Parts: sequence; C-alpha cells; structure tokens
Amino acid sequence: MKKIIKAIGLCLGVIVLAAAAFILYLFVTDYRPQDEEEVVLEGSGSRAIAPGDALSVLTFNIGYGGLDADTDFFMDGGSAVLATSKEKVESNISGVGDILTRENTDVVFLQEVDLDSKRSWNVNEAELLAGRLSDRSMAYGVNYRCRYIPYPWPMMGKVEGGLVTYNALAAENTAVRKALPGSFSWPVSMCQLKRCLLVERVPLEGTEQELVLVNLHLEAYDSDGGGKKAQTKVLYELLQREYEKGNYVIAGGDFNQTFDTVPEDLYPLKFTDHFMPGRIDTSVLGEGWTFANDVSAPTSRLLNEPYDPDSENTQYYMLDGFILSPNVTLTAVKTLDEGFAYTDHNPVRVDVVLDTQND
Repeated sequence: MKKIIKAIGLCLGVIVLAAAAFILYLFVTDYRPQDEEEVVLEGSGSRAIAPGDALSVLTFNIGYGGLDADTDFFMDGGSAVLATSKEKVESNISGVGDILTRENTDVVFLQEVDLDSKRSWNVNEAELLAGRLSDRSMAYGVNYRCRYIPYPWPMMGKVEGGLVTYNALAAENTAVRKALPGSFSWPVSMCQLKRCLLVERVPLEGTEQELVLVNLHLEAYDSDGGGKKAQTKVLYELLQREYEKGNYVIAGGDFNQTFDTVPEDLYPLKFTDHFMPGRIDTSVLGEGWTFANDVSAPTSRLLNEPYDPDSENTQYYMLDGFILSPNVTLTAVKTLDEGFAYTDHNPVRVDVVLDTQND
C-alpha cells in the first residue's frame, strides 16, 4: 500500500511540476506589447488625395478563414476549434480575395487575419491576400500571439494573427499599433487576445492635415461588458484628439457592439449565454460625427451552429461599421450580403468625401 501511495504521490508531483513548467513557459513567451508600437508598411500605395476628393473603404472580419457557413465555433456554443482543412482555409481566403478585388476600394480594413496559426493550418492569409491586392501597401497589427493555447479539445495550439490594412493611398511608410485595455487577469490573459487599434496616416496634398485611418476589433467575450466600454473610451479619445488637430478620421471594423442608432428589435437577442454584444453610445463624440452602418443585412452571426437562414436558432447581429469625423461626408454605406459564405461576418463598405475647409 505504501508503494502505491508513493507512486500516486510521485505521479501527482510530476503533473504539478509539468503544469508549473508550462505556465512558466507561457509567462516567459507572453506577448507584452507597448502602449504604442511602430509598424512598418510593406509595399506602397500611389494614389495622392486632398480635401474635396472621394474615396472608398471596406471593413471585413474574415474569421481566419475558418468560420465559413458550414462551421460552428466552441466559444459561441458550437463545437469546432480548428478549421476543417488547409484546403478549406485557402478556399475561404480565395473567396474573400474575390470580394476585395470586386469591390476595389481604396482602403481595406481586415480583422482576424492569421499568419501562422494551428487553427488555420498555418496559412499566411495576409500574404495570400496581398497577392490579390498588389497595388496597395499592407500594415499588420498583431492582436493574438500565443505560443500554445492549451484548450479546449483539440487544443488550439499556436496562434499568430491580427489586423491588416491594405491601402491604395500614398500613406506614410509606418503605422502605429495602439494597445487597448485588457479584459482578463493573469494567468488567463496569457492566452487571450491583446487587442489594439491599427492607425495609419495619409498626408493630404496642399495641406498640413492628414487622413487618419483606424482599423479596429474590440473585445468580444468579456462577461460584464466592461472591456468593450474601456476599449471604446480609448477609441473615442483617439478619434477626438485627431479631429481637434484638424485631421480627417475614418475608423472602421468589428466593434462587437451595436450603434445605439440601430433599433434594438431589429435582430432580437435569442441567446446570451456565450456572446453578448454591447451598445455604443453615439452621443459621446458630440454633434457632426457619423456612425455609419447599413441595416439592410446583418453584419454578423452567432456560430452556435452551421449557417441556416431558415433555422430558428440563427442569431444575427449588427457589429461592423464605421465612425467618420465631422469633416468626412458619407455618400453611401452598404452591408454586402455574402450569405456568410467564407466567414461569420459580412463586409461593410462606405463611400465618402473629404470636405474642403469652406464646406
């Protein structure tokens, strides 16, 4: 009996030591970004722009090429952890590329773009899409970097992904990764996203002003909504600060929240156990700011089951859109209904005009 107890104790000791060693490994390799980090653009855009000019921007959360219409997701009440195959990821990214080339907007904001992740079969999605958008610069802002995520089953493993902006405009050759407040405490935070804003600047011809482009993906799975609110506050402060300098500002992406200008009964909440979208107070920035979205089609769906538009379990959301400073005039906004073919989001496009000082 003593030998059995000793063997059990030894096994438990080995397990505890292995767990401690793994936690130490995660701690040592944990991604700890600075408040602001420089991002060097790859390639370059060539279109010069000035006040009075029109331009177009598209935002699209591409779900790392693994969240297409045939898929659910464990964090939303489904079961899938990894994309079904490398070929499926590449097919989804090809479909995304088709949409981007069809729309041919001046600027593209993408979220959930993987560069080297087990969940997406280590496909470098940014590189694949850059090949379809070769006349644009590319900026990458990492927001998910972990050497090994030890859950659920099968384990998610290594993740490297984030925000990508493709820009046909003649931008500065560096962008800025602006860190956002975290929503999780240690040690859970080591395996969570380190969310950020990806800020790019385009000098405006004949002026000292800039067009400031902000690509964003705000908190999703904070239990009390506090993370969403804290990150939105930082976003608002940045937008206001840039506008007060005389700059033009376009921010777009996946807010994981709905603008309060959208009726609450448009897409009633059926399920709140796994994901609960917030509501964005659009009055905070003051008069003149435009919160642009198009409610003719939902921008996102819950991944509780594969997509079936006729299922009573299908949950839609309005999470994606744009914020425009008062000196940017909205001429059109459209949610492109792609039927969630390649990801759990639909892209949103805006067409705008930069006002002249006399407007």
